[in-house]
Amino acid sequence: MTRGSVEPVTSVVPVSTHGSRFPKWVRSFSVQIIAALIIGLGLGLMAKYTGSTEANPNGLGATLKIIGSSYVSLLQAAVVPLIFTAVVSSIANLRAVSNAAKLAWNTLLWFAITALIAVLIGIGLGVLVRPGAGTGITENAEYTGKTGDWWAFLTGLFPKNFLGLGANTSVVDGIASTTVSFNVLQILVIAIAVGIAALKVGKAAEPFLNLNASALAVIQKVLWWIIRIAPLGTIGLIGNAVAVYGWDTMGSLGKFAATIYVGLILVLFVVYPVLIKSHGLSVKQYYSGVWPAVQLGFVSRSSIGTLPLTQRVTERSMGVPRGYASFAVPLGATTKMDGCAAIYPAVAAIFVAQFFGIQLDLTQYLLIVLVSVLGSAATAGTTGAVVMLTLTLSTLGLPLAGVGLLLAIDPLIDMGRTAVNVAGQALVPTIVAKRQGILDETLYNAPRTSQPFTDDVAEPAPTELSETRV
Repeated sequence: MTRGSVEPVTSVVPVSTHGSRFPKWVRSFSVQIIAALIIGLGLGLMAKYTGSTEANPNGLGATLKIIGSSYVSLLQAAVVPLIFTAVVSSIANLRAVSNAAKLAWNTLLWFAITALIAVLIGIGLGVLVRPGAGTGITENAEYTGKTGDWWAFLTGLFPKNFLGLGANTSVVDGIASTTVSFNVLQILVIAIAVGIAALKVGKAAEPFLNLNASALAVIQKVLWWIIRIAPLGTIGLIGNAVAVYGWDTMGSLGKFAATIYVGLILVLFVVYPVLIKSHGLSVKQYYSGVWPAVQLGFVSRSSIGTLPLTQRVTERSMGVPRGYASFAVPLGATTKMDGCAAIYPAVAAIFVAQFFGIQLDLTQYLLIVLVSVLGSAATAGTTGAVVMLTLTLSTLGLPLAGVGLLLAIDPLIDMGRTAVNVAGQALVPTIVAKRQGILDETLYNAPRTSQPFTDDVAEPAPTELSETRV
């Protein structure tokens, strides 16, 4: 344990393996996810080549779609209460950490540094590869979905109600239907305000903070149940993606998709290891620790849905003290998006400019950097990279019709984007904790179990704000 003011207490909970009929490697969460990916790929190809289409799915295609969409719905159902309770608790927990302001500042600084590196890689690849030149595809109809601009982004920060709730009514064939949605960015603002207010109130806010902590524990328990069935959800999500999009759609925009994935690979397997190694930490231990969360992020396409697992591996595998991790990881899940908000909008904006024959100048490239570093909160931890892209295109004055060109393969690209997001959300707290001398390096270098649920039964409800790690 290096110097520092936060001293986590580590206790070992023995886990009995007696009575299990399966070998340890089969029970590994990572192995289960990989197996589900392979099964989903096979079932998806089977559905596609037996005539399943998006408009007219056959029995297998419909089953995969239902399984995948149901799993995503379960994750999304927990997003709103999870964001509110996690952010309020994360801010409240800062009082248990000395030098909280310094930790918060360093966290935001490293969020910006890694985002800057990622967007520069995206710009470099876009200029070098020229993914929008000679695609052989025709311009789609005007994009009519959500658009973004700086004014809309800024005004969207102000909640219209306490729940960040919005409703939209549409009339089709004389029948009116109303859909209700939550503005995740507004919920984040509300949670930050409530958390800061609770700190200012002091002792009188203790009952509220304890209730919030208990609510967070309950929500996380429900999410653990959802995460446990991730292999089943993976089969549906991957199978449906292959059955619907197949390789034909990927082929028409293959150069663009390949450029995005090259950028993601460079950040995940070159930039992050360099940062880890430069801080005197083991690269192998970082990947073995964070990999379960990266896998879940890949298949769920949601940083918020992966938040409980990301926070657990950050605390128990990376060795980041709970008091700090409970602040940095939820904040990262809503604002730290190296994949969705840095690499993707940079490459996509250059693609759109090249597709429409528009020459970008130095000022516009600088604007891409500015939007990516400062505007990542617009993605708000959900599958919202399209909003980030429209914000970038609007800022550059590029045609929003370009968004429609890329929507067809967005789900496939979003898997890689979210995996990188999650890896970065665990990386930054680890780096900051190391730099501040509060990282438990013994825990960081400990052998991995590849099973993040082994001590789930012994997890105490966080009714008190403490630094105890189970």
